[in-house]
Amino acid sequence: MDKERILTIVVPCYNEEEVLPETTKELGEILTSLINDGTVDRESKILFVDDGSRDKTWELITKFGHEKSYVTGIKFSRNYGHQNALLAGMEIAVKYSDMIITIDADLQDDVNAISKMVAEYYKGKDVVYGVRNSRETDTVFKRRTALAFYGLMKKLGVDMVPDSADYRLLSKRAVENLLRFTEQNLFLRGMVPLIGFSHSKVYYARKERFAGESKYPLKKMIKFALDGITSFSVVPIKMIMGLGMVIVLVGVAMFIYTIVQKIMGNVISGWTSLMTSIWVLGGVQLICISVIGEYIGKIFTEVKHRPRYTIETETYSDKFNKSKINS
Repeated sequence: MDKERILTIVVPCYNEEEVLPETTKELGEILTSLINDGTVDRESKILFVDDGSRDKTWELITKFGHEKSYVTGIKFSRNYGHQNALLAGMEIAVKYSDMIITIDADLQDDVNAISKMVAEYYKGKDVVYGVRNSRETDTVFKRRTALAFYGLMKKLGVDMVPDSADYRLLSKRAVENLLRFTEQNLFLRGMVPLIGFSHSKVYYARKERFAGESKYPLKKMIKFALDGITSFSVVPIKMIMGLGMVIVLVGVAMFIYTIVQKIMGNVISGWTSLMTSIWVLGGVQLICISVIGEYIGKIFTEVKHRPRYTIETETYSDKFNKSKINS
């Protein structure tokens, strides 16, 4: 067994029974091709991580696992989230793999870029990012909000690769160093660049989802973006201080204005300005409390040191152990 050529493709799944047969077929063809031409070792695997699906996702993973020696799976005891599913797959796979590629199950990311990523790995790259070459498949709203998000993260000092999601290759040592990050609030798109090491990009055209529904509706996208901001920057907290100073200056200006009006004899009470001030200041205070609460909530989650996930069933290690016995 070549110790530098074992590839594992980690695929997080949540209610993906509609797309899973095609995903297994396309990834299987790519992996088989890489094995047949000697690019990767014959022990290379596809590792599906069932993130607490409520449909037949795990049944299909088990079925394909019996049919194909390279198909393996992890089953969570409940839903723990996409980022935890990715991390769990990498944590299990790194024990046996030399390189790990993560890709979503929806087939929007071009599987043909996998061979290009592996080629970059053999050139000495520890991290290879899959980067979209266009956003033509996105709606205008999603395109603009994505650009705004990446621009905001850059201003906040977060080192991210624009137009790259969780489609990437990591070498063994890159994954081992990534696993040293122990925070509960995971934002892998921001964490991976912190590892350092040599990196490169592979560009591809993103496609429409093959089947099923998106697992990231607007509500989850907003939460994901907020998690990224609050996990990597304290700028929002600092902005509250700046906002408070602005309000104080406005208050001083209003005080001077009222004194001037008093001297000029214009002392009729302004009900509109009073009510506006109350509502504006009340809203600002609630926003500030919410931002502070978001950070306190993250601290609360971190200090409990609860496990990120619980694995109910895992077949990946079993297949590797069996292959060692047979060899």
